[in-house]
Amino acid sequence: MELKMVQIQKPAEVNMILGQSHFIKTVEDLHEAMVSAVPGIKFGLAFCEASGACLIRYSGNDETMIELATRNAKEIAAGHSFVIFILDAYPINLLGAIKAVPEVCRIFCATANEVKAVIAETDQGRGILGVVDGEKPKGVEDDEGKQWRHGLLRKFGYKL
Repeated sequence: MELKMVQIQKPAEVNMILGQSHFIKTVEDLHEAMVSAVPGIKFGLAFCEASGACLIRYSGNDETMIELATRNAKEIAAGHSFVIFILDAYPINLLGAIKAVPEVCRIFCATANEVKAVIAETDQGRGILGVVDGEKPKGVEDDEGKQWRHGLLRKFGYKL
């Protein structure tokens, strides 16, 4: 087995979700979940098929996001993995709907941060072991940090 790090390539303002599922039906079901959860969302998704033709299956409604998803899926190249890139929405608005898709087994991350996927490669194929999402902590928040966090959540409309 060989361990590899795959750097997810994306613009800083784009959010992403990386997960694992188990069936080709994932592509259409994730598409439906996305547009049902957030009307007007712009997204692209790609799914690495793990048997049969072993193709990267894709969908979405924004060509730039679709291209981003397929390009990153090629780099990850782990069977039954999927990657979604999002504009005009945050993962928090989508995760419940995505987790409710019957084919979805796990979510590795949902973030706008820089992400590296930790990949194990064997003679059979590749699998995602986990992710490195963002940076390590630089300290513990103080009162000013709490005020900033509370303000940010209210600015986004997540708290009253």
